Amino acid sequence: MERKVVMEAGQSADAGLDTPASSEESLRARLARGELPRHVAIIMDGNGRWAESRGLPRIAGHRAGIASAKEIVELCRELGVQVLTMFAFSSENWQRPTHEVRELMHLLEQYLKQELPTMIRHEIRFRAIGRTGILPASVRRWITRVETETAEYKQMTLNLALNYGGRAEIVDAVSALCTDLLAGRLSLPQLTEPMLAQYLSTGGLPDPDLIIRTSGEYRISNFLLWQAAYAELYFTKTLWPDFHRRELLLALIDYQRRERRFGRVQKPAGRSWL
Repeated sequence: MERKVVMEAGQSADAGLDTPASSEESLRARLARGELPRHVAIIMDGNGRWAESRGLPRIAGHRAGIASAKEIVELCRELGVQVLTMFAFSSENWQRPTHEVRELMHLLEQYLKQELPTMIRHEIRFRAIGRTGILPASVRRWITRVETETAEYKQMTLNLALNYGGRAEIVDAVSALCTDLLAGRLSLPQLTEPMLAQYLSTGGLPDPDLIIRTSGEYRISNFLLWQAAYAELYFTKTLWPDFHRRELLLALIDYQRRERRFGRVQKPAGRSWL
């Protein structure tokens, strides 16, 4: 029953907005700029299906997906979104065919090379999150270079989740915290939820307000499990290579229509609370 409700909500998320008359300009005009999410996280799904539906090799879908990623980073920077986290390669993705993984790593390296000047120009701080130590050496070198050259920028933070899994992230955070406890750098009474959150790969950043998943799947697939506790979820059937600026605007408008209470009760209009 719960899954059915989620699916119906996801399927109708664009209702009333996604019409031929809804241009990018008209959608931007409908955004309440002071009510944008501080942190948007995206599960970029559907590259392979996009390619296969066109009779193309799967890697063509990944190349097209990079173009979409560039558009979305650019629009988030224009709108003033503080943090954008994109799920690029999960710890489970190593199970894909070897040639596909090799091509994905090559595309990742190309992306970092090509987008470094853009990040510098727009003052975007780049961070890779996940267990990046087992990525190919050339990819790790580019990650280090881009992180280093953008470390001081404060206009926006772009997190790229690479060899990432939410459960593994929590295990790593607990392990690091226990190490500090045993070393005497922390005491047990200091262990709180905010303290543990600082040991996550997103420590110091706001939790995601909005998590978007493309391609018609209705799950978060081990992505930001701790951080997603109060995130608004937005599902769209659009495959990632077809998710452009207009699609992100639709998601943001849908987000602004929601009431976020964080467990509180909405105060009734015209009534005082004593």
